[in-house]
Amino acid sequence: MKPTKREMRTFNGLRKVIATLRGPDGCPWDGVQTHQSLRPYLLEEASETLEAIDSGDPAQLCEELGDLLLEVVLHVQIAEENGEFGLADVVNGVTEKLVRRHPHVFGDATAETPAAVVEQWEDLKREERSGQPALTGIPVTLPSLAYAQAMQRRVARAGFTWERVEQAWDALEEEIVELREAETSEERREEVGDALFALASLARWLEVDAEEALRSTCRGFQDLFQRVEAMLREQGRELTEMTMAEKLALWEEAKGAPRRQ
Repeated sequence: MKPTKREMRTFNGLRKVIATLRGPDGCPWDGVQTHQSLRPYLLEEASETLEAIDSGDPAQLCEELGDLLLEVVLHVQIAEENGEFGLADVVNGVTEKLVRRHPHVFGDATAETPAAVVEQWEDLKREERSGQPALTGIPVTLPSLAYAQAMQRRVARAGFTWERVEQAWDALEEEIVELREAETSEERREEVGDALFALASLARWLEVDAEEALRSTCRGFQDLFQRVEAMLREQGRELTEMTMAEKLALWEEAKGAPRRQ
């Protein structure tokens, strides 16, 4: 039976719809999904939510958060059907974690600045991982630069880090030299990786999120190149027919051109 408009505005209504889709008379596609088969959709919806945040469009963010919530509830539904865990377990787990890691709110601890809260949070996480290797629990599915910085932060808290930012600069310069000297494809692949890892380390010292910095640059490059393409269309020209000097001049001209809506 189709849910009422009132039901469709509630969390229980959403759960009922998903249970129906997974049920005997439900959707053939939804009914065969598993935790594993839904992995790419969870990643896609999380990425689209990030794009919505960057867009600054509340309506788009609202829609994408709904799509992301759908993925969460689908996984809960599958887990309940398999007898793995239920919604109450998910909610209880995250609520207990929030209370446990906010002793300055729910206990007697003190943390008066955001930095102090982060330090306390990490200390508590480290206590929870007591006896486990320092890099335990870092998702290998993180984007590479974020993965690198997550590892670097973790080992730094364990005491393995440079003493001064100048050392991070030196390490990067050393890796660039080794990259220039690499001769085989395998050596170049390895040295590019080392250089990127060293750059991520320097970014951490400079308090820069390497993943977001590169993503921002990519967005800027996309916008600028689209302006170049628009100028080429207006001029009736092709990049392949231009000299490098002409391309560079056009690029500089595009930098000063207004953004196209």
